[in-house]
Amino acid sequence: MSRIGKLPVQVPKNVKVTLAPGKVAVEGPRGRLERTLPADITVKQSDGELVFERPSDDFRHRALHGLVRSLVANMVEGVDKGFTKNLELVGVGYRVAKQGEELVLNLGFSHPIRFKPPQGVSIEVQDPTKFSVNGISIEDVGQVAANIRGMRPPEPYKGKGVRYRDEKVRRKAGKAGKGAKATA
Repeated sequence: MSRIGKLPVQVPKNVKVTLAPGKVAVEGPRGRLERTLPADITVKQSDGELVFERPSDDFRHRALHGLVRSLVANMVEGVDKGFTKNLELVGVGYRVAKQGEELVLNLGFSHPIRFKPPQGVSIEVQDPTKFSVNGISIEDVGQVAANIRGMRPPEPYKGKGVRYRDEKVRRKAGKAGKGAKATA
């Protein structure tokens, strides 16, 4: 059995799960999410938890078992608590500001970059170099954060760019191994 697929998903009291053949809908205090699931995996709800079953030990069924369980668990957690990705800007003159719904980023280019987040994702700016991406769908939050990071990923020499707050950037020695001199 799949180690992840066999684990039940606990459904909090304030979350309502609606099951239909091949579909699952989850509604909670933060919003509503729907997803179409593979017909091979069956989902059963009992005693405040969801249990996932597969028809056989076929390679495809084993692969889908854990995947479906993880997708539904993320939906339940998203409508209950939500997801956040924290980002920061490192570099002289790198700034972020919010104008209405748009995010305005100064990333060392000759022009500011305007970024409008998709529906269901919000961006909060804590200070001119720190901001966070929030939402109920882990996929949307991760994709928006990756798109913003992709505008100016951290470079390996000075570490300048957009990075996740807990990200460690591997630094390289500069020209001619500056800073990495061998003592002999």
